[in-house]
Amino acid sequence: MNASDLLIAPNELESLLSTPNLRIIDCRWALMDPPLGRKQFNEGHIPAAQYMPLEPAMSDPAGTHGRHPLPETERFAEILGEYGIDNNSSIVAYDDGSCTFAGRLWWMMRWVGHSDVRVLDGGLHQWTEQGFETTIEVEQPQKCLFEVGSSLTKTCGPDELLGGEHTLIDARSHDRFMGQNETIDHTAGHIPGAVCYPFDENQDADKRFNRNSNRFVAFDPSESIVCYCGSGVSATHNIMALLLAGYPEPILYPGSWSEWIEDSSRPIGLEDDSASK
Repeated sequence: MNASDLLIAPNELESLLSTPNLRIIDCRWALMDPPLGRKQFNEGHIPAAQYMPLEPAMSDPAGTHGRHPLPETERFAEILGEYGIDNNSSIVAYDDGSCTFAGRLWWMMRWVGHSDVRVLDGGLHQWTEQGFETTIEVEQPQKCLFEVGSSLTKTCGPDELLGGEHTLIDARSHDRFMGQNETIDHTAGHIPGAVCYPFDENQDADKRFNRNSNRFVAFDPSESIVCYCGSGVSATHNIMALLLAGYPEPILYPGSWSEWIEDSSRPIGLEDDSASK
C-alpha cells in the first residue's frame, strides 16, 4: 500500500472539507482520563469532525478478552451508521498527533471491510501547526446504514501464539515490555519470544510518520508478523508503519497483553529478545 492510501496531509484534508461523503472522526482519548478527549473536542476540533471515543464506540467493556476488546462487527456497524458513515463514505481519522487512537479506527474500518479510510498524518498537532482553523461547532450527522463487508485485516487469538509460528512485535514502551513501571495492567512482562518496537518511534519529532524508516529491516517480508500492545490500540500504529515500510499487512492480536494475562497458565517473558532482530 502507498502512503497516500494510508495517510492524508493537513493541506489535502483542508481542500476536501466540502466533499459531501467525507466523514472526519476525532478520536482523541486518554487512558488515564477518559473524559479528556470529549473535553478537548468541545474546546476545538477540525471543522465538520465528529467525536468518537475509544470507550464504548471502538471497544467492548474490559474483561477476560482484555481492556479494549473489539466489539461485534454488527454493533460497530450500527455505531458507524449513527455517525452518518455508510459504505460510500470517505473516512479521515485523527487524534492529538500520536495517531494511536486514530490508528485504531483506521484498522477497525478495514476490519469491517471499508478501504476508504486514512489517518491525518501528525493529527491535530500538524493541523494547527500548519495554520488551519478549528471550530467548536458540532454538526449532527444523518443516520444511515453501514453494511459489514469482507475483512481487509487479519487477527489472531492467544492460542495461536503459543506454538511459536509467528514473529511477535510489542508496541509498548521498553520499560513496560521488560516488566518495569507497569501502571496499567495487573501483571507485568511480555509474551515470550516477542521483540519490543515502541510505537512512538515510528514518528519524527513533528509527529508525522517516518516514510524512510529502516527500523523493521531485520524482518523478512515472508515472516508471519503479529503486532500487539497493551490492549490492541497502539499495535495498529506498528501495523501502519510496517505497511508504510512496504511489508505485507501484519496480523493484529486484538486482546494483546491485557488479555494474555487473564489466563495464569500462559507464560510470561521478562527478558529482552529484541537484540536478536
